[in-house]
Amino acid sequence: MAAKSPVRMAIVGYGYWGPNLVRNFGEAEHCQVVYCCDLDPARQQRAQRRHPWLRVTGRWEELLADKELDAVAIATPVHTHYELARQALEAGKHVLVEKPLTMRVDHAEELCELAQKKGLVLQVDHVFVYSPPVIKMKEIVDSGRLGKIYFIDSVRINLGLLQSDVNVVWDLAPHDLSIVDLLLGRMPRSLSAFGAVHANQHIEDVAYLNLDYGDGLIANFHVNWLSPVKVRQMIIGGSEQSLIYNDLESSEKVKVYNRGIQVGQDPEKRRQVLISYRSGDLWAPHIPNDEPLARMAAHFIQCIREGRTPLTDGQAGLRLVRILDAAQRSIKAQGGRVVL
Repeated sequence: MAAKSPVRMAIVGYGYWGPNLVRNFGEAEHCQVVYCCDLDPARQQRAQRRHPWLRVTGRWEELLADKELDAVAIATPVHTHYELARQALEAGKHVLVEKPLTMRVDHAEELCELAQKKGLVLQVDHVFVYSPPVIKMKEIVDSGRLGKIYFIDSVRINLGLLQSDVNVVWDLAPHDLSIVDLLLGRMPRSLSAFGAVHANQHIEDVAYLNLDYGDGLIANFHVNWLSPVKVRQMIIGGSEQSLIYNDLESSEKVKVYNRGIQVGQDPEKRRQVLISYRSGDLWAPHIPNDEPLARMAAHFIQCIREGRTPLTDGQAGLRLVRILDAAQRSIKAQGGRVVL
């Protein structure tokens, strides 16, 4: 690909997420969406009707054989991610994969090694990492404003969309796990997870995860397909200040509270367990209203053109697959703690 040529893209999978990828990559600078690939004839017709300029096909091999095609974005069922990504990388294509990267740790490791060997960009669409509120949260945490992080509580619940190939942990937890991965920059030491099956005989639709990051920091995640109300909230408690992120707020999605406890520093007083409560101001930073998926698409194209490592590269995807795999094993062991 010439230095100033547009990146020629194919979108693979035109189901729930595929149309969003076609739109955002179609609007991205230095990008040209040339293919849409889906096995379903009805989806092919829908894609062709909506985007008459696209070359719509049901033949994946056609994309692999096109030497002028630079990259593919894979938005297919999770169990297909590994094989499609592997074949695309082998064919010399840069690859974007929807979350989670794969369903197995060894498969995620193999994709990371293959992308590195081939000198290709492998990026995972952890879309919330590219959202302005999360970028602002990262800025606040890195500034030290919150002090030492004590705990993280995250809730992502709603009614549906029930999946048929993965449980609620693999479907919803990657969003919040990827946010915490960005904020903390390290893996947990261990985890315990509980899940329950209601709507399907084999797939958990309600789950709770407890992650221990060491140094007194624990993080809890509640994911649920059966809740009558939709909640997307994360609370980060710090020694100095605390932060609440509510993705459903139309404005002021991030709020920083100068509230908490203060333990007396005098050794004599500490023996008396002297604790005071602090109640100060509330700060809601200005956050732009940019579309996260547009940022993610632009970042992928930029990384290809400039030879950069994506913010959510294969290694980021691998870290989450390790956590998800451990959570699944813990659920099957009735909450048994798994060391990572």
